Amino acid sequence: MSGRLIALGDIHGYSVALGALVEAMQLGPEDTVVTLGDYVDRGPDSPGTLEMLVGLRNQCHLVPILGNHDEMLLQVRGGSPGFSDWLGYGGRETLDAYGCTHPNQIPNRHIEFLENCVWYYETARHFFVHANYLRHLPLEEQTEYELRWESLHHRRPGPHYSGKIAIVGHTAQKSGEVLDLGYLKCIDTCCYGGQWLTAMDVDSGRIWQADAQGRLRDRQGPDPTP
Repeated sequence: MSGRLIALGDIHGYSVALGALVEAMQLGPEDTVVTLGDYVDRGPDSPGTLEMLVGLRNQCHLVPILGNHDEMLLQVRGGSPGFSDWLGYGGRETLDAYGCTHPNQIPNRHIEFLENCVWYYETARHFFVHANYLRHLPLEEQTEYELRWESLHHRRPGPHYSGKIAIVGHTAQKSGEVLDLGYLKCIDTCCYGGQWLTAMDVDSGRIWQADAQGRLRDRQGPDPTP
């Protein structure tokens, strides 16, 4: 694989933070960006986030993974029960941002983006999932519960039998710091909770972070200027 391999944590509708990271990373067509899911809900601009991700496919090789919030939106749109539950999990903010009352009013291009998200992504040295995994099973045999719903607070897995490093999101690190266990790195650094949206070059270890206002952070702390 030529270019960089970059993972990007849970965005949750924070398009300003996403835009700041995209600009800071200076992406090119040789770079692969794996977004770990949860593009919608909770934050102020799910439409802008999805529109930016649709466009990002023209800048780099984008591999979008499906998160549990994205799955909930698709299920409710498809007629499954749970509309009220979804609203409580952040769906209300998504509908407000779109100016609509039901996911079936969301533009088709955004729904198609979510429908084409993958469950996981795997390279020679790493694998990427939204939430969690069972260490003894190949990724294609994992269920949607492990891959999209199971928190690391509920069960912290050991190293995967493949020997590959797991890159995950979903379990918000309220400290704003990446959880690094060596064999597992969680890069959901709780942008929706006032912390950071994180991107990480998984080979070099370089980290970029931006807050909800798009302010970039150096490793000594936040940059006070936009």
